Amino acid sequence: MTERRDLNQELGRILGPDGPDIGCDACFRELDRYVELELAGADADAAVPGLRTHLEGCPACREEHDSLYALAGSER
Repeated sequence: MTERRDLNQELGRILGPDGPDIGCDACFRELDRYVELELAGADADAAVPGLRTHLEGCPACREEHDSLYALAGSER
């Protein structure tokens, strides 16, 4: 299962995003708010369009998201 997910992520990087992609700079500006919305159970994707698509295609931003999500989630 992990191999399939890795293959899908790699194909996504090669083919590019399906939808709007906000880019790394905007991602880092919005990431705190996005994670807070996720943890609150709100629709973070509607609040910050394009961020999820960016995370799916950018390993560096995805790693930052996952770390922030784990940290903020453990503080709740």
